[in-house]
Amino acid sequence: MRNAIEFKVYGRMALFTDPITKIGGERSSYSVPTYQALKGITESIYWKPTFYWVVDEVRVMNRIATQSRGVKPLKYSGGGNDLSIYTYLSDVCYQVRAHFEFNLHRKELAGDRDENKHHNIAKRMVERGGRRDIFLGTRECQGYVEPVNYGEGTGYYDDAGEMPLGTMFHGFNYVDETGGDMLQVRLWQPVMDGGVIRFLRPEECTLVRDIRRVKSKLFDKNSVTFAAEEDKLLGEEGRS
Repeated sequence: MRNAIEFKVYGRMALFTDPITKIGGERSSYSVPTYQALKGITESIYWKPTFYWVVDEVRVMNRIATQSRGVKPLKYSGGGNDLSIYTYLSDVCYQVRAHFEFNLHRKELAGDRDENKHHNIAKRMVERGGRRDIFLGTRECQGYVEPVNYGEGTGYYDDAGEMPLGTMFHGFNYVDETGGDMLQVRLWQPVMDGGVIRFLRPEECTLVRDIRRVKSKLFDKNSVTFAAEEDKLLGEEGRS
């Protein structure tokens, strides 16, 4: 696929929080990563406001297992800490395929739509493990990224057939990408087939709810110039 990258992301723990389990301060992870979580991981590898990432599919490599831990989050009122039980995924590993598309709503960044430049930088950042720290759903769950040929290796669910996963959170519709003025949340009903989840594109999701009206941020000339200089530096590092 055009402008695609493929990588493996793994870690000791992950917490892709099911919003329903937040009631009362408890948290429990979905059994698989959400589209939004994988998009955030991909943006931590490499991102610029000139484009946005589209996550195509994910392959679950390890057996889905959970572990519960006691944590002490801050109380919302009254100060101090509370005791809660968080249920994490344990020993996770995923293969991810994603590609980027230019954000045509960002007309002020039209001069930065260099497909070859951004694709080459993105591939180099995968090889280096990403530009920023990788988190698997939440900050206490550190993740690690490596390049991979998507589909290689043996996954635990390769011969498991279809597994419906129920209604899940898909992601947010941010006004920077949609060109509208309404922040929205998307839901969908995925099916894992042979350990692989093929994601709907954001615009294909039919379960969409409005959250609130927001305004898109505009980038001035100084921001655009700084971004261009940063890309130039990354390109020089790749050649050194």
